[in-house]
Amino acid sequence: MTRRQALLAGLGGVAVIAAAQRLVRRPAQQGATLRLDTRSRVEREGEIAAIQRLVNWKAAETAIIICDMWNDHYCLSSVGRVVAMIPEMNRVIGAARGLGVSIVHAPSGTMDFYAGTLQRERILAAPFAEPPVPIAKWCYLDPHSEGPLPIQDKDPCDDEVVRERKRFFDRQHPDIEIAEVDGISDDGQEIFNYFELRGIANVVLMGVHTNICVLGRPFGIRQQVRLGKNVVLARDLTDSMYDPRDEPYVSHDRGTELVIEHIERYWCPSIIGDDLTRGAELT
Repeated sequence: MTRRQALLAGLGGVAVIAAAQRLVRRPAQQGATLRLDTRSRVEREGEIAAIQRLVNWKAAETAIIICDMWNDHYCLSSVGRVVAMIPEMNRVIGAARGLGVSIVHAPSGTMDFYAGTLQRERILAAPFAEPPVPIAKWCYLDPHSEGPLPIQDKDPCDDEVVRERKRFFDRQHPDIEIAEVDGISDDGQEIFNYFELRGIANVVLMGVHTNICVLGRPFGIRQQVRLGKNVVLARDLTDSMYDPRDEPYVSHDRGTELVIEHIERYWCPSIIGDDLTRGAELT
């Protein structure tokens, strides 16, 4: 039996919706806290300095959004980096889930694949919540809030021979573990509804691509910040779309680091995934 068949087995129509409505209200583990070593960037005397600050988040008020970790892509180099990231991502989200953190899988454009699954219906069952600001279909670079991106990403694939730039994916990568208690959505309003229902104030973004979807999706960093959430980027569980043959002519890894530094300066701090795996009991 495939994973999708297992998700769908024995669940249909009204039964799925009823189960989702019950489970969406299930309280997360009470009392656990996450101790996050956040890194942000500020300008001091004409120079940009990295600032470390320890923050505590209640696990029950925290969610991880896994952005666009698809099963394929026109850029094969990107696919390879996604696959290399998955074991650590599974370890981190598994530990965070155990502490009571909500997990939302957001492989954009693939909701048909997950139709009828408990995880998809759980998100759909959340009642509408009025957002404090409009939720955009795409959050483009905002020159009033941020400087220009530090990399050129018009033709960002770093393959020697680039495949046709079209959709090759139809789901999230199957090696990423989807638990029964997780949610699945690529819709900013749906995810906001779900977060409001569960009392989610803190949002962690991980996945790809840092300079495009992680920033710009209707559930991405720019939108979550505008919605008033406390937001961090898991900097070791993300990857950019950047070709070192383009400006600023640095390695791919350095290109990703530059985008992370841009986010830390203009949008939100970053953490490492391991910060999400260690919890302590609140007293």
